[in-house]
Amino acid sequence: MKPLFSHGPASGYRMLLCAIVAFALMFAEQRLPRMAELRAHLTTIVAPVQWVVSLPSETISWAALVLSDQRQLIDENRKLREQLLKLSRRVQRMASLTAENVRLRELLDAAQRDDIPYITAQLLSLDSDPFTHQMVIDRGRVDGAYDGQPVMDASGLIGQVMSVSAYTSRVLMLADASHAVPVQVNRNGLRFVVQGTGRYDQLVVLHVPDTADIREGDLLVTSGLAGRFPEGYPVARVAEVIHDPGEPFAQVTARPVSQPERSRHFLLLFPPPPPSVSEAALEAAVRAGGGEILPEASTGEMP
Repeated sequence: MKPLFSHGPASGYRMLLCAIVAFALMFAEQRLPRMAELRAHLTTIVAPVQWVVSLPSETISWAALVLSDQRQLIDENRKLREQLLKLSRRVQRMASLTAENVRLRELLDAAQRDDIPYITAQLLSLDSDPFTHQMVIDRGRVDGAYDGQPVMDASGLIGQVMSVSAYTSRVLMLADASHAVPVQVNRNGLRFVVQGTGRYDQLVVLHVPDTADIREGDLLVTSGLAGRFPEGYPVARVAEVIHDPGEPFAQVTARPVSQPERSRHFLLLFPPPPPSVSEAALEAAVRAGGGEILPEASTGEMP
């Protein structure tokens, strides 16, 4: 096979041509809105290649399971039974807490929280770029996936879908330096913003006042602000709080509760769309006045 950049006078021209094509593609990516659709079509075309690439790891996992000795399977089964008992105890406790929460919401005349539907997904590949933290999963537009969809693993928030093709989706993970999530302290409800640092094991909590009541070990959950991530899902635990007397803000770092470097199966959530500002304001105003919302009031028609 003849190499692309062979020695000789023509190699410089080929290199120049490749550089021009690369710059043209980058310019089109920034200026032409249809490039996102073209990229989605190209991702659909290479989806079978991604599945083929993931086959060796799937085959190795299957072979390791088949060739495991009986003792190892017995130990794994025992650990799973212990974990099942712990989870069963937590489910029983959660049932009583759920019933208590329902009664309290009825007393406060608050709206009930419905279960959020989801679909499962499996990891296909991880981005090889060391400066980005992205992955590709085997769910796409035909499965209902969409841009901005929250992605979870068994422990907590992983990230959100950033681009969708027909059969696969690309997920921007929480550890990426360009990703930020609005959170609140589960203990007292204080709201902050958590941003990735480029490391799987560290996040930074932005703009924390030096007098804020935040401690090591506090659980940070999604606050539900902006409507992108549903409220109450675990994100991270505070790892370190540094107070500098000369600075107005404390330096707070957190450790994600999810395990993106180990997980292979994920959940894609389908939270309900938030109500529009006008509808929410109208409903709040009517309830404050002691009335009820009529169809004419919501459509603007006169009786």
